[in-house]
Amino acid sequence: MTGPGVARPDGAAGARRAAAWLSAAGWLVFLLVLLQVATGTGLAHADEPVLAWLVDHRTTAATHVLTAVTDLFGAVVLPAVVAVGCLLWWWRSHDWWRPALLAGALAVQAVLALVLKAVVARPRPPDLTQTVPGAVVTHSFPSGHTMAAATLTTALVCLLGVSRGRSTAWWWAASSCAVVVTALVATSRLYLGYHFVTDVVAGAAAGFAVGVLVVVPRRPSRGTAPG
Repeated sequence: MTGPGVARPDGAAGARRAAAWLSAAGWLVFLLVLLQVATGTGLAHADEPVLAWLVDHRTTAATHVLTAVTDLFGAVVLPAVVAVGCLLWWWRSHDWWRPALLAGALAVQAVLALVLKAVVARPRPPDLTQTVPGAVVTHSFPSGHTMAAATLTTALVCLLGVSRGRSTAWWWAASSCAVVVTALVATSRLYLGYHFVTDVVAGAAAGFAVGVLVVVPRRPSRGTAPG
């Protein structure tokens, strides 16, 4: 018998299956975008025009704001913020499992982003389009910043929503916030000239695919005290 506030086994299994399917869908989008980049078709046609338009419409204020956004989700600041946040989460809730899953998802994302960049080996946009030419030395596809934002926001929504009886309105609001944050980070990478449209779309898809999987691992049982 299942008590109040405890997820039913069939509900937990359903959530895991849904997460697996959603992750597969995210990777499918990633592969489709990669194919378009390789063949110069589809969304790849927007890469150069969008980059040129953004470069032509830069303003000082927007550059400052979007630079701050991109710095927050960079390889230096974001890991520190997540580490502190996970420690506070564990300290306040005495729940180590969900903070550990969140930190693990971000760690997997970081390694995966580096591997994908090295395998695809797509050059960055020209230095002349970058607000700080030569500031980044890794390859362009996928966008690591966008991937990190998508992983973080997706994982948070899943960890805070699954098995907690959240309302439909909560899911819509939380998911909308995740999309807005990810889109803002993606926009910052495009606007500052470090990525193409296909880079950030692929990064968002891959990040979603990683983040949604936090609901798949089973929580270790605490064991039963001897009677």
